[in-house]
Amino acid sequence: MRRGLAALLVAVALGGCASNNIGDVPEADTGAVIGEKAPPRERARIHTELAGSYYQRGNLGVALSEARIAVAADSGYAPAYNLLGLVYSDLRETAAADEAFQKSLSINPNDPDANHNYAWFLCENKREPESIRYFMLAVRYPLYATPQKSYTMAATCAVRMGNDKDASEYLERALKLDPNYTPALITLAQLRYRRGELDSARNLVGRYNKIAEPTSESLWLAVRIERKLGDSSASTSYANQLRRRFPGSKEYQDLQKGKFD
Repeated sequence: MRRGLAALLVAVALGGCASNNIGDVPEADTGAVIGEKAPPRERARIHTELAGSYYQRGNLGVALSEARIAVAADSGYAPAYNLLGLVYSDLRETAAADEAFQKSLSINPNDPDANHNYAWFLCENKREPESIRYFMLAVRYPLYATPQKSYTMAATCAVRMGNDKDASEYLERALKLDPNYTPALITLAQLRYRRGELDSARNLVGRYNKIAEPTSESLWLAVRIERKLGDSSASTSYANQLRRRFPGSKEYQDLQKGKFD
């Protein structure tokens, strides 16, 4: 899911073996793929788009090769470094990914997609306080198409730091921008449940299950909410859905064991 989101962000921004150094790229792009007469920026753009397409499909080797060709074609093309950072991140080449993201942002510090991607990279590498800063830089850009995603992922990082208060605020901002943004709905429902705000949690998870296809996570949360609210009929209904749809899930195993909390 993260790869799909990141690839989508690259697509919006755009309209082999991993190396430990982003400068380790081919000396020149021959232009054989799109014609030798294409200018450097055009070659970089098209190879970056190709890299994004392969990245979205999970073909990291080809994505890496295309991104490196893009950088070789035009070392000042920021989206190529952004894509390179995503690929290196998935390849667990942490130092190279960090360098690539920083290079992208040194060229275009206001790019919301690069800020978002770098923020999530930082969060995934246990650098949550730094990540929040970059998420907030992403949402400040007035033409950013998906600020609700950055707010929601910032909330995830805040939860990892044990900061439920800020996480709730980020999620509320996300839902003001898009009231039906399902990742924010389910995450806020979980936070409200933990805080004992059961009526609010019930409303949020109910909206989620109506808008999106219920998941084992959302059904299990609904079971526990209704159980605490004392509605045995609703709790049983959700439990039956969990059993029918996700019999092999961890959540159903917890239900069978009576591990409600």
